[in-house]
Amino acid sequence: MPVAVACRGLKLARQPYYRWLDDPVTPAKARRGASRARAVLRPPRRPGVRLPLPGRRGPRRRSGHGRPHRVADLPKQPVVERVRQKKRGRTKKAGPPVHDDLVNRAFTATGPNLLWLTEITEHPTGEGKLYLCAVKDVFSNRIVGYSIDARMKSRLAVTALDNAVARRQDVAGCILHSDRGSQFRSRKLVQVPGRHQKVGSTGRVGAAGDNAAMGSFFSLLQKNVLDRRTGATREELRIAIVTWIERTYRQRRRQAAPNRLTPVEYESVMTTPALHAA
Repeated sequence: MPVAVACRGLKLARQPYYRWLDDPVTPAKARRGASRARAVLRPPRRPGVRLPLPGRRGPRRRSGHGRPHRVADLPKQPVVERVRQKKRGRTKKAGPPVHDDLVNRAFTATGPNLLWLTEITEHPTGEGKLYLCAVKDVFSNRIVGYSIDARMKSRLAVTALDNAVARRQDVAGCILHSDRGSQFRSRKLVQVPGRHQKVGSTGRVGAAGDNAAMGSFFSLLQKNVLDRRTGATREELRIAIVTWIERTYRQRRRQAAPNRLTPVEYESVMTTPALHAA
């Protein structure tokens, strides 16, 4: 029978037949291929990949002319994938608000020390993360207090608020607005506004717009300082942040909200003696 007729009847191509004639499959290769196929298709005893115990070697692989390790000898088999365990991340829900939202996204004030905003942000460095807590006066957009530390604890927010109170002094009746982070719900920080005759205010969970005016300051900090420095140490980044806040943001950077003036210029112009003189 001609080869073409036989291959047509068996629904096979002629090329594999001629390849087999050049290199026929010996009985040893057939047995070896069958044993490897059974090893691949054998169901595991339990899900996952079996690894050798510590101090023990895996199965020995022989090499030589009698048992060549050829991938071509193995038939195409389905891929056996390892069963991966799902990562279970612990999500910590925000606790109940300690204060009501007294701002309602109305970030305006008729005078200084009437509405303060505060928030904490983190910045990566070559030595680890660096955390910044800043307090902003909505009247002039001035940063009246801040604190920088390598750990994000309640003392970071307490130090920033104490710094702002020491600088402004007369803060009776001022509203301190923040998000619902654990640092701002801590017992230490909750006691600070009452000690200085301040009123607390807290935004909602997952609502970035409730403290958007504070986020705009951190956006400027990111563009002007953090995006321009890579691989800095904590001390280098701390000096860069303090220099930009004290020298550039407060005294040089003009803002659209306070009549194209810097925060320091706007406060000096809009004080009570200046208004009486006008």
